[in-house]
Amino acid sequence: MQQHLSQDNKARMVFVLHGLGGSGKTQIALKFLESCNEYTTQFFVNASSSEALNTSFMNIAISQGFGATPEAGFQWLISKNKEWILLYDNADNPNLNLQPFFPHCTHGNIIITSRNPQLAAYGPASHSQVGNLDEKNAALLLLARAVKENTDENHKLALGIVQELSCLPLAIVQAGAYVARFKNLVNYLSLYRQNRDELWQQHPGPRHDNYEWTIYTTWQISFERLSPVAAHFLQLCALLHHSNIPESIFAKATEWIVKKQRDEAESLQEAREFLQNFVSSAGCWQEQMLRNIVAEIEEYSLIERHELSNTLSIHPLVHLWCLGTLYDKLPAQRCMLDVLGMAIDLGPDGNLGRIALRAHVENLVPDLASISSQFWAQYGAIYYDGGNFERARRVYELKLKKQRGLFGDEHPDTLVAMANLARTYSELGRHSEAEQLKLSVLQQCRRLLGDEHPDTLLTMGNLASTYSELGRHSEAEQLELSVLQQRRKLLGDEHPDTLLAMGNLASTYSELGRHSEAEQLELSVLQQRRMLLGDEHPDTLLTMGNLASTYSELGRHSEAEQLKLSVLQQRRKLLGDEHPRTLLAMGNLASIYSELGRHSEAEQLQLSVLQQRRKLLGDEHPRTLLAMGNLASTYSELGRHSKAEQLELSVLQQRRKLLGDEHPDTLLAMGNLASTYSELGRHSESEQLELSVLQQRRKLLGDEHPDTLLAMGNLARTYSELGRHSEAEQLELSVLQQRRKLLGDEHPDTLLAMGNIDLTSHATREYQAPEISQHQGLSEHSQVLGAVRPDTSGYHTGPGGLGPCQG
Repeated sequence: MQQHLSQDNKARMVFVLHGLGGSGKTQIALKFLESCNEYTTQFFVNASSSEALNTSFMNIAISQGFGATPEAGFQWLISKNKEWILLYDNADNPNLNLQPFFPHCTHGNIIITSRNPQLAAYGPASHSQVGNLDEKNAALLLLARAVKENTDENHKLALGIVQELSCLPLAIVQAGAYVARFKNLVNYLSLYRQNRDELWQQHPGPRHDNYEWTIYTTWQISFERLSPVAAHFLQLCALLHHSNIPESIFAKATEWIVKKQRDEAESLQEAREFLQNFVSSAGCWQEQMLRNIVAEIEEYSLIERHELSNTLSIHPLVHLWCLGTLYDKLPAQRCMLDVLGMAIDLGPDGNLGRIALRAHVENLVPDLASISSQFWAQYGAIYYDGGNFERARRVYELKLKKQRGLFGDEHPDTLVAMANLARTYSELGRHSEAEQLKLSVLQQCRRLLGDEHPDTLLTMGNLASTYSELGRHSEAEQLELSVLQQRRKLLGDEHPDTLLAMGNLASTYSELGRHSEAEQLELSVLQQRRMLLGDEHPDTLLTMGNLASTYSELGRHSEAEQLKLSVLQQRRKLLGDEHPRTLLAMGNLASIYSELGRHSEAEQLQLSVLQQRRKLLGDEHPRTLLAMGNLASTYSELGRHSKAEQLELSVLQQRRKLLGDEHPDTLLAMGNLASTYSELGRHSESEQLELSVLQQRRKLLGDEHPDTLLAMGNLARTYSELGRHSEAEQLELSVLQQRRKLLGDEHPDTLLAMGNIDLTSHATREYQAPEISQHQGLSEHSQVLGAVRPDTSGYHTGPGGLGPCQG
């Protein structure tokens, strides 16, 4: 304001302050007028209505002895060349045109405060949106209003309160007045959470600016001015998360209603009636109708539209207040549940959109019983992509039960439901149940469609993926060979599905330690994809990542680094820094840096990945937890074991909470923490964790599974550290016998087991580190995408198809 209004350009200047009611617009304007000396005459103009404006100008005339009419007030301002400034306060009525109330002259200056951002047009180059205070100043304001000294203890309490109040000035002033009256700074926060609505209606007390409204009345007055349609729209949006509400929700839902027959939507009464507000007379979606409703709410700053992202947001406190305006919440909740269900895209390219809806679903869904059965698959996909596999399981089980009841086991929709449930079982570590479902799907596909049908081959690939998870790589290899042979026969060597099958088989060869065979397949896939799709296509980049992983297995880390650098550069260029595939590429490059001993470089990449995943997915998403585990691994490599321990404890706690004690990811986290305890010399604590891991893996996977053998090897190492070499030797002998039986004498894991026995027999404490689960699987591995490669050689078919392809 100082910059714009102090310009000496001999022309009248207008400055507009706009923002949410209670954000402090009037206070800023008054502070400015109080601090400036160049304006010798200042007038406060009530701009809430034309009547109030006329009264204000009449009072100007009277105060200057120039008459007793509004016109006389205007004439006095026009006749006075000395600097004057008018504050048009609370110009909130969007139907009021201020232009006729500006004095018709070129001198003098004007400040306007309004909730309506459209009034920025009066000062195109001189306007500002007033937002929240920063936390430090918000805390100082609270303590000043509460008449409390700014001690360290009081400041800490104040910070907690202003964070809860989203740093909104009016809310802080009301809270401070309450604390000053009742002397309860220490327990105000708990009191506020229990009695929020009542406290919002408390008067803030005497104010120098005569602002008499409470939080409640500030927003209630604006809300009551909205049309019924706009008010209903705002209330429905308040049922979602307060930020990043995609406008596309309403477009997709309207298109769904328009396309569906009336009998398909007859149970969606509230949603159907609401969405008619966006249907044109021609019976199709009309974007302008949504624009009009949003613009009306924006005029009172109760909602904010973000043009670049086409999303909406509501101030957190307004969001809570709006929920309080819903006197009959159930119909509104039912309406929004159905609208969101219609908007969820089940296609293979809808993954990012589904992830973006995760926070809204968490806010909206009180319990699974509230979801209409028409949208079980849609909400199951949201939960699956959001990492909430337990909720996805429950929804998919409901969907499968319904499909079986309606159509029987042989109907395509039933098979899709079975496949979706199967992949969810896989994510939950329930691979045996996943195997049974996938076997059923495969048998039905073979019977109904034949061995050569694409859906049959896809199902074979999915079953092969489960065999790999169960450590039955030879069975996986047989299925994948069959898939590849059929696709070559039917589609030729260059078809994308054939190349996908080659990539999946290469992945299994790597698991079997046949890295040279894997390399040959991946080189073929890469050559074909470069020729057919170009160097920048996502499938080409996936293949480059897979080949880089194989080079790492072969010890050719420099070649792997070059490929992974290329992948990362292309993904940054094509997708941006925040895209999940870019983050995956960063994690993969970090793993190479670790292999090359460049742990500081790995740390920087992994910190970036973790920050972005926290921002995009939240702290509890499996990929966020994976990123935390990866960073912990690097901290261990850098000797910062205490920092590694803190991260690993967080990962373990979250995985126990989300997945339970028996999930493979939980067991992996336990093993990683055990490894860190060993590094810190806490071998007894390590032993307890490793015993638990081994017992659970034996129970869930059997004695021959690779993960069980890995757990045995790790426990053996800890026994050696504790001086219990005989117990260590017995475990290592068992590991060696099983690996010889399953993998042969020449597999790297078999050779490692032989080396460990040799070391133990000499009672030495030096062990080969690769046997340790030292964050095994924590570089972008099978935990993320269901693959056994650091990157994936193909795509999921999406929750609407027969489930994810292996790889």
